[in-house]
Amino acid sequence: MQRPVKGKTPRRPALKKTSHSQKDPVGVYCRIRPLGATDEECCIEMISSTTIQLHAPDGIKANRNGEYKETQYSFKKVFGIQTSQIELFEDVAKPLVDDLIHCKNGLLFTYGVTGSGKTFTMTGSPGEGGLLPRSLDMLFNSIGPLQAKRFVFRTDDKNGMEIQGQVDALLERQKRESNQQSTVPKTPSSKQKPDPEFADMISPEEACKCEGVDEDSCYSVFVSYIEIYNNYIYDLLEEAPIDPIRHKPPQSKILREDQNHNMYVSGCTEVEVKSTEEAFEVFWRGQKKRRIADTQLNRESSRSHSVFIVKLAQAPLDADGDHILQDKNQVTVSQLCLVDLAGSERTSRTKAEGSRLREAGNINQSLMTLRTCIEVLRENQMCGTNRMVPYRDSKVTHLFKNYFDGEGKVRMVVCVNPKADDYEETMLVMRFAELTQEVEVARPVDRPICSLAAGRRHRNQAFRDELSRRQEEHPGGPSNTEDGSVLNQLLDSLPALPACELVDPTDEQILPRLIEVLERRHRIRQMITEQYTRTANTLKSMLQEFDGHLMAKENFIHEQQGKLGEKDKIMFNQKNEMDRLEKKSKMLEYKIDILQKTTNIYEGDKRSLQQELESREQRLQRELSERKRMEARMQGMVSDTKHQWEKECERRVNAKQLEMQNKLWVKDEKLKQLKAIVSESNSSATSEQQRPPPPPDKPQRNSREKDQPRAPEKRSRSPLPTTGTPIRPHHRRSHSAGGDRWVDHKPLSNLDLDTVMQPIIPNAIKVSAASEKALSKCHKYVLTHQELASDGEIQTKLIKGDVFRTRGGGQAVQFTDIETLRQECPTASSRKRRSSGDGPGQHDGNKMDWNDRENRAPVASTSSGLGLQNSYQKRRK
Repeated sequence: MQRPVKGKTPRRPALKKTSHSQKDPVGVYCRIRPLGATDEECCIEMISSTTIQLHAPDGIKANRNGEYKETQYSFKKVFGIQTSQIELFEDVAKPLVDDLIHCKNGLLFTYGVTGSGKTFTMTGSPGEGGLLPRSLDMLFNSIGPLQAKRFVFRTDDKNGMEIQGQVDALLERQKRESNQQSTVPKTPSSKQKPDPEFADMISPEEACKCEGVDEDSCYSVFVSYIEIYNNYIYDLLEEAPIDPIRHKPPQSKILREDQNHNMYVSGCTEVEVKSTEEAFEVFWRGQKKRRIADTQLNRESSRSHSVFIVKLAQAPLDADGDHILQDKNQVTVSQLCLVDLAGSERTSRTKAEGSRLREAGNINQSLMTLRTCIEVLRENQMCGTNRMVPYRDSKVTHLFKNYFDGEGKVRMVVCVNPKADDYEETMLVMRFAELTQEVEVARPVDRPICSLAAGRRHRNQAFRDELSRRQEEHPGGPSNTEDGSVLNQLLDSLPALPACELVDPTDEQILPRLIEVLERRHRIRQMITEQYTRTANTLKSMLQEFDGHLMAKENFIHEQQGKLGEKDKIMFNQKNEMDRLEKKSKMLEYKIDILQKTTNIYEGDKRSLQQELESREQRLQRELSERKRMEARMQGMVSDTKHQWEKECERRVNAKQLEMQNKLWVKDEKLKQLKAIVSESNSSATSEQQRPPPPPDKPQRNSREKDQPRAPEKRSRSPLPTTGTPIRPHHRRSHSAGGDRWVDHKPLSNLDLDTVMQPIIPNAIKVSAASEKALSKCHKYVLTHQELASDGEIQTKLIKGDVFRTRGGGQAVQFTDIETLRQECPTASSRKRRSSGDGPGQHDGNKMDWNDRENRAPVASTSSGLGLQNSYQKRRK
């Protein structure tokens, strides 16, 4: 006998299998909505019953090759535009209702862009009932005569279910009837006049029921209806008190976790319903409170996610098959969630503003969270990772986390609109559907079989029918005919009594004869009693033996069940290992496929790059050959031009040398005559003063030396005067001389002109390159710079400046003055005067003019106050 297991919602954890449990992928179906107009462009084509193809409409950007990419997507089944509601229900929702009756959970939700037909698929319209009303109709058609009376099952505040006794249930029913009589009756009127929105939603011909329903159990259906609006949960069945003065907004509900770690909406209204019409009324009452709005894309656009929850509580009957077994642990609760998700939308198309814009943002955010959870689940299952699934980021995913982490069937209907305007949104929906199909959910397990004998309800009903039939045949009371016949048979088996009339007191025949008959009857009675005792003992021993055989058979069956369980475990482990290896093989095949595709891409890139490289090498070879031809041609032209210019230069040099030789000869002749005149005047002056004669003249060059051209030499100092009086040159005081300490900067590239007047700076630090160390020790700076003047002579510039400390700790120079030192040739002016025709008498009057010019110091001109603000800075590193 099996141990009774406590039933919980949605499933009890004792029956949940480990990670080695069998899993099924999420069933994803696709439904294509008909186009609104016949002239609209269609972007979806149904290829087969499981595949659709998307065509890029006009205006969509093409791919790299300039072609429009066509993509195909596969589903468990694709429903075309001609599919009826009953066909969709048979394939999608009917198995979930069947599982609900057999104590298994289910989740069905519709997904798609706004205006794709999600609400029509879930709810339907009069004459074309959707998945929700057909599911309720099938449920009540299956369990209609097996339902318990109202308030026998009662929900608690912690997502559990309780069982009340018949008396308590009767009192609660009477209390409710009295409350309904005191208020306006709603249910009877709704039953008499159903809402036109749901009238004739399901035709009698389309009604269906579940097979294999357990008739030894009692059932009760509870429904609740909530919506998730702006990531807040609201109860659509809550009867809020009406305040005519101040309208109170509905209060949001919170999610809680019960003791079995199942999520539920705390404080949500759960209504017990007993028929399809009553369930329709409850659904429509909540549907009127649901938030819808008119947008550019949909006249009645759902602005929230709606969740209709159907709970089915069932408990077995007692051994007599008359009443529900009063054991809370035997109650099993299963539930089916029907979810109508709000459509994803782009605000650029809907032109939403204000509250509509905020609603659209929350809808898209919740759908994005659902997609993220599906991606993480897929990665954890396929790659073996253990990333945390972000269920808590949205109320939708947090409410249904038990279905993905626990047990139950999950099915999704992807609704698509084939018009070209929704192409990009449809592409995103298709990608999400592909991801969802790869997620696996644990397969729900069967509930344990009740230990009581099957057919209790049927036997109890048969006994009641027989009892009522007999009561109808014998209305006076219970029949004693059989008892009388048995007594008569027993009396007939005894000896007949003789006549017992005593006429004479001395009659000695009647009394002995009566005593003899009575003694014979007593012996027969004892024999009957002994035979009854022996028969009872024999029957008892037979029953005990039968019980022993029965216990042995039960023990044998138990042992065989244990062995069978072990075999099942071994088979289960082997099957899990096979599933793991198959999954690993699929993963490896997937990786190999990706690597093969990557290899093909790389090989294509390699071939294209090789072709490009070969073309560039050929172009480079052509350019090199062309360049070599151009170089050879240019070299020929350069050599020809060089040869011509060499001849021309040689001719010009020869002509210039001849001209210079002639000029030099003329100048030498004139210089000799001038020196002769000067020497004569100097000799006469020394003879008068009785001074020793001057030293002999420098020997003249011969004619060959005169004729030879002079090589350019460095300019020498002016010759000393021939007189004996020593010359004491007066050095001009430079502006650089002062009391401050100077940095004398003379570059190594300067030439030594060997002049008499040189700038002398006392206490100066002489450097060839400016340095921070030298600048930090001085207050003044001077730079000696040489350059070529306009007359061809070298002039020297002394650039001076002040040294000061910068804020960053370095040294800076601000230039304040420039001194220019320039040399002039004295022969240039005398030759000009002589060549102009002046007589020798003029030279006699100026006989000291040559010496004065020979010993004159270089002219120094100082230009100060230029206002130069250029500064030389060398900062500390």
